[in-house]
Amino acid sequence: MRTITHIDRMQKVSDDLKKEGKTIGFVPTMGFIHEGHLSLIDIANKNADVTVASLFVNPKQFTPTEDYRCYPRNLARDKKLLKKRGCSIFFYPDVDAMYSKYFKTEVYVRNLSKLLCGVRRKTHFKGVTTVVAKLFNILKPDIAVFGQKDAQQVIILKRMVEDLNFDVKIVIGPIIREDDGLAMSSRNIYLKKKEREEASVIFKSLKEAEKMIHDGERNASRIKKRMRRMISTKKSAAIDYIRIVETKELRSVNEINGEILIAVACFFGKARLIDNIIINL
Repeated sequence: MRTITHIDRMQKVSDDLKKEGKTIGFVPTMGFIHEGHLSLIDIANKNADVTVASLFVNPKQFTPTEDYRCYPRNLARDKKLLKKRGCSIFFYPDVDAMYSKYFKTEVYVRNLSKLLCGVRRKTHFKGVTTVVAKLFNILKPDIAVFGQKDAQQVIILKRMVEDLNFDVKIVIGPIIREDDGLAMSSRNIYLKKKEREEASVIFKSLKEAEKMIHDGERNASRIKKRMRRMISTKKSAAIDYIRIVETKELRSVNEINGEILIAVACFFGKARLIDNIIINL
């Protein structure tokens, strides 16, 4: 696995791969690699000739009150895991190189970025779309693989790609879960023992919602009420939101019909966890 830290070098390598007729698969990460990230590497390996993983803890997607400086990092471990999984190139740019002191350009997807997680994290998705646009221009990937756990992010990035005519295909990998159903996340390391035990209720509430719909329930309010009641039984849980929305514009729905996203954000201690399921009737 090659490690590249300079932007111009990464662009040159990508150009050379293209000249050789090679396709590039890209998995962007913020590091602290877990099985969820590695499952995306597997998808990229299957769909492209060369897989590039980036590691960049992007300061622009953190609000001033969030955990940028203490975000979990372990570079040596990350590189070892990515290499073992078959990653071809590891791109690790410097913050000052990605955002010079003269940097003034931002990419923002209106409306979609204000909903769900965007209510609390008002500048988060602007930071995401800006850095992903930069990474697409640096790496020139044929496919880019993202995880379904970040469902809103995926919907926003697909809109950005379509609106700005990026020549890249977005591929979605399924949520990878722990044995008790908790979605794998780098932030799970923040959970204390009791919080970790109780956090599995998020997935259980989503499965209960799925069962209700399977059994014929179509009223979104009743489904959300049941989910809220389940999660609220856990003392360490503080619900941020439970939403049932359609998957194009992320508008709330009253009746379950067509393809819908059931999304949850919940604090357990200082860890803010998100999860979701998509149901298509």
